[in-house]
Amino acid sequence: MACRVQYSIHNSLRFFSSSPSSLNFLSYAKPHGIRFRNSKYFSISNGALYCTCSAAYTSNAAEPFVLTTPLYYVNAPPHMGSAYTTIAADAIARFQRLLGKKVIFITGTDEHGEKIASAAAANGSTPIKHCDSVSQAYGALWRELDISYDKFIRTTNPNHEAIVKEFYSRVLANGDIYRADYEGLYCVNCEEYKDEKELLENKCCPVHLKPCLDRKEDNYFFALSKYQKQLEEILEENPDFVQPSYRLHEVQGWVKNGLRDFSISRASVDWGIPVPSDVKQTIYVWFDALLGYISALSEEEKQPSLQNAISSGWPASLHLIGKDILRFHAVYWPAMLMSAGVSLPKKVFGHGFLTKDGLKMGKSLGNTLEPTDMVHRFGPDAVRYFFLKEVEFGNDGDYSEERFINIVNANLANTIGNLLNRTLGLLRKNCQSTIAVDSAIAAEGNALKDAVEKLVEKARQHYENLELSSACATVLEIGSAGNVYIDEKAPWSLFKQGESGFTTASKDLTIVLEAMRIVAIALSPITPGLSLKIYTQLGYSEDQFSSITWSETRWGGLKQGHVTAPPNPVFSRIDLETEPTKTTDDTKKTSKKKDKQKTQKVVEA
Repeated sequence: MACRVQYSIHNSLRFFSSSPSSLNFLSYAKPHGIRFRNSKYFSISNGALYCTCSAAYTSNAAEPFVLTTPLYYVNAPPHMGSAYTTIAADAIARFQRLLGKKVIFITGTDEHGEKIASAAAANGSTPIKHCDSVSQAYGALWRELDISYDKFIRTTNPNHEAIVKEFYSRVLANGDIYRADYEGLYCVNCEEYKDEKELLENKCCPVHLKPCLDRKEDNYFFALSKYQKQLEEILEENPDFVQPSYRLHEVQGWVKNGLRDFSISRASVDWGIPVPSDVKQTIYVWFDALLGYISALSEEEKQPSLQNAISSGWPASLHLIGKDILRFHAVYWPAMLMSAGVSLPKKVFGHGFLTKDGLKMGKSLGNTLEPTDMVHRFGPDAVRYFFLKEVEFGNDGDYSEERFINIVNANLANTIGNLLNRTLGLLRKNCQSTIAVDSAIAAEGNALKDAVEKLVEKARQHYENLELSSACATVLEIGSAGNVYIDEKAPWSLFKQGESGFTTASKDLTIVLEAMRIVAIALSPITPGLSLKIYTQLGYSEDQFSSITWSETRWGGLKQGHVTAPPNPVFSRIDLETEPTKTTDDTKKTSKKKDKQKTQKVVEA
């Protein structure tokens, strides 16, 4: 799903409407301002359930926080773009867990469609074997990146198929599916029909640069145009429904320009879920894949049904997607849900794209970023930190290896890692690794404590607003303030004064280490591995780290008598150093003429 590009544009079609049938599960609804299971306000229009007020987006502590990534299309192995989305989703999920919320973090793979069947055939495989292989590659990468997902849905799962068919039947019963002929230019890679005016020379798709095929099909269509007014009202009355705000304006523009009904079946594609009323056609991949967000909630041990899945956590709190699939999620998906009488998600957030050295990434340019290679070279925390801090969430962002190394070294190895290591070293040398005084007492009237408290509250607000880059920068400010503090106080000099300086110096070390404890918690959504190392260096267990909450960022955690671990660097600095080329007697002359080869060497901070 994440790899499908742009949006479906169809020629105007005559809409054949019929009186919508009433849905039994809505029979108890009152005409206005009704409250349903998930404490959301909706009203009924044309048999559809849709949001009418901002109260629908007010969080309830008893509700789970349901977060989704796109379901990634398995025509090819995972790439850095899909890794970026999932890293961001994981950071958001981890933060919400710190707040004490029950989180259901959904990811998975979209496995039907013509492009999948073609990719499998090109590799001499069957579609299901191909899907198994690529889906497993996604799962393996998520483990390497420390992705803490709760549900991994595959659209080839039988439970998913059952829910898709039930959903289709609801929409059909509501009078929103009809049959019609369609003839046009079809891009196999986009898996959509194209308007001829958007194509390049020789009828080439502007995205894939390959000729589109003339195709005529007898398909089933969804009456998207029927929901024009409702969508306009939702977008107008709920400005947080689509974020960032400039994405909302983009979606409003699409809707106001007029909605066109779109095809939801394919007669020429065998690899898909059969249309319940017509086994000669399969359900269009988008109408299938979007239901994965709901079917993922289905409990394996229960009989798969749409209502059982919905009752397990729907509606989603946040759909996180790339901007290229915004139309499907912010226009098509809400209309589909309204047609079936299902609550709308609370928010759709469309982020930008990644480039490399200022250029769009592509295999033809030889400048792709392979996420598995990056993790193996630099570690998951470095990869997670760079992309979340250096790419303003929502906008496009650029990667260069030099910048990556400079940022990671400066922030993680120097500002955080080196501060922790040298402070623990001083504590071990002068205080036998033991906290001499409660951190709350040590910091009475202390300016650093006041600054940390303000910064950690600021970081919390950034996380809640999905401002991940700003959250990283704010937490880093705590580390920078700690470095300035310890340099100014120079506790190493105070310890040399004997008893007269010991009390002051030991308090200063406690203050800095308390700031580092808070950094470990506040940065844990971004760099969970590094934060665990910091926490264990401070003398806490892995179990204690696993049970922390955001409330523990309050000053005062370190207590008198607490023993820290022997200092050990928590983050390895990445350096590009030159190493002399090894030579033999036969190659000395040749080797002198060659440039010294640059190799990566890991140096401890």
